[in-house]
Amino acid sequence: MTKVTPYNNEDSKKEQVADMFDNIAHRYDFLNGLLSFGIHKGWRRKCVKKLKSVNPKQILDVATGTGDFAIASAKLNPDKIIGVDISEGMMKFGREKLKKLNLDKLIELQPGDAETLNFPDNSFDAITVGFGVRNFENLEKGLVNLNRVLKPGGKIVILEFSYPRAFPVKQLYTFYFSVITPFLGKLFSKDSRAYSYLPESVKAFPNNEDFIAVLNKCGFKNSSFQTLSFGVAAIYEAGK
Repeated sequence: MTKVTPYNNEDSKKEQVADMFDNIAHRYDFLNGLLSFGIHKGWRRKCVKKLKSVNPKQILDVATGTGDFAIASAKLNPDKIIGVDISEGMMKFGREKLKKLNLDKLIELQPGDAETLNFPDNSFDAITVGFGVRNFENLEKGLVNLNRVLKPGGKIVILEFSYPRAFPVKQLYTFYFSVITPFLGKLFSKDSRAYSYLPESVKAFPNNEDFIAVLNKCGFKNSSFQTLSFGVAAIYEAGK
């Protein structure tokens, strides 16, 4: 698997990703809605519905960013949601949102990443990751660790961009992601690399059946995926 990093410098991928999200944190929610036409909200709702069957009381949201996935998961009436992220800048804006929504007691955002989580084994009924697995420093190490902290009978749901295969969606997607997205990203976020890294990382990531194989290799069971919006994104779900 090709290793793609935001700035192509000597820092680790984790350090570069943290810097990138810190740089764009102030415009992230705005650009997320603009570039996806708001569709990401519906995708997230579909993910949350897939967790209803396990009635999760303890939820972990990895790569939580500004907390959107954690906020959506609050509808499952859990006892606690913990969101972790390597970008303090993103979580700063997330904590402000939680306070406005009166969810700051239910949802706690703290520094952390999939590879180095130190929660005890079998801690969570459900784990969510929204647009974050592409950014793991070590994909398999991160997934093995997530499997470790997931309770037996629990479920992980991952929402991630994928690469469409069918004509003409593939061609339109490539143009939009390679030309329009970086242009708007640079215009509004002032970070020339952040939104060029996005299509590069999506193209390099093992999606659909290839990612299912990685999940199985990392110890997950009953892994499956559902493509969204003509293959622009996919929901992956697996159990332990």
